[in-house]
Amino acid sequence: MPNRRLLFLLVLPLWAAPPSTLDRQRLVAHLEMTESWLVDEVSHLSPAQLKFRAKPTSWTVLDCVEHLVLAEKQYWEAFQRAMAQKPSKKESPSEDIDRLWYGIDRTQRTTTVESEVPQARFTELAPALGQFRALRATILDYARTNQDDWRHHLIPEWDRDGYQWLLMISAHSQRHILQVREIRHEAAFPQ
Repeated sequence: MPNRRLLFLLVLPLWAAPPSTLDRQRLVAHLEMTESWLVDEVSHLSPAQLKFRAKPTSWTVLDCVEHLVLAEKQYWEAFQRAMAQKPSKKESPSEDIDRLWYGIDRTQRTTTVESEVPQARFTELAPALGQFRALRATILDYARTNQDDWRHHLIPEWDRDGYQWLLMISAHSQRHILQVREIRHEAAFPQ
């Protein structure tokens, strides 16, 4: 009778596998792109531009960066919790492209959860951008080197696998970079 443990280890790779080279390359490229794009969009802005608010309920550019600091931390923690669970044989019912469209399509706007609402925790850009970039460096290091099976770990309540969740983190940044551009195109935006 064959060793059951050995048999399990031989069968496990049939449905659990490290990320494909293409998935890894696409994810890393998107994460790098959104990080550099955010830095390019906000780094040269003056304090008045960073704090410009078109309406009392509108976000400022600094609010957008603060939101990304708060949200990415929570999204990363949710990903880590999901990856700590046993792999699932289930596949995500959503498509990778849906995650990417989320970052591009700002026609549907939602209100963020309370824990991600900017509260003017940062009065200057450098500390906020520093926190964003520090976490992004952690996520990028993980994306470049980790051998976890992203496709067979689902994020509870979100119908996304781990790979799609990592794409969503980057696409979420893209969504708010586009929001920064909208703020910068307001007629009253300081010159």
